[in-house]
Amino acid sequence: MLEAAGKVFAERGYSEASVQDVADALGILKGSLYHYIETKEDLLFWLLEEVHRDVEEILGRVAAEEGLDPLQRLQAYVREQVEYNLGNLQRISIYYHDMDRLSDDRLQQILDQRHAHERFVNKLIREAQDQGLADPALDARVLTNCLFGTVIWTYRWYRPNGKISRERIANLCADFALNGIVGSRD
Repeated sequence: MLEAAGKVFAERGYSEASVQDVADALGILKGSLYHYIETKEDLLFWLLEEVHRDVEEILGRVAAEEGLDPLQRLQAYVREQVEYNLGNLQRISIYYHDMDRLSDDRLQQILDQRHAHERFVNKLIREAQDQGLADPALDARVLTNCLFGTVIWTYRWYRPNGKISRERIANLCADFALNGIVGSRD
């Protein structure tokens, strides 16, 4: 059901898509779909929750990896997050284009989940600064936003059949983000 909804939302846009469109994609009657959902928003919310479950696994793996300094942990996080985004372009596109279509309560739930990632990255940047691995003169909040800008916007320009592999792009993004965090430590 979520696969079909994701395809319909990606093709038509959430606002333009209807429950009938999703039911048609599934090959069922609209009334049958309403057996599982109350509103179209349910489908959007469940799609976004599924994205967060996946990225929570990334955060958990990176946080649990032993023997990494803060910059190595950030590099692993960016690499894995970019690879995930590039492998899930449709869902990531829906996430960033349509998240604000959620009702206030549901939007807040998604934002709370996203803030956990922002806190994780910000903490690692501050640890790197405290350990002399990154320029302490740079604002960790701004660096956090820059890092997420690098991670997020790949879905806008990446082409699956392009010349550069997902893995190579993930490595380039990780290196780019880390160079911005390290800055000038003179």
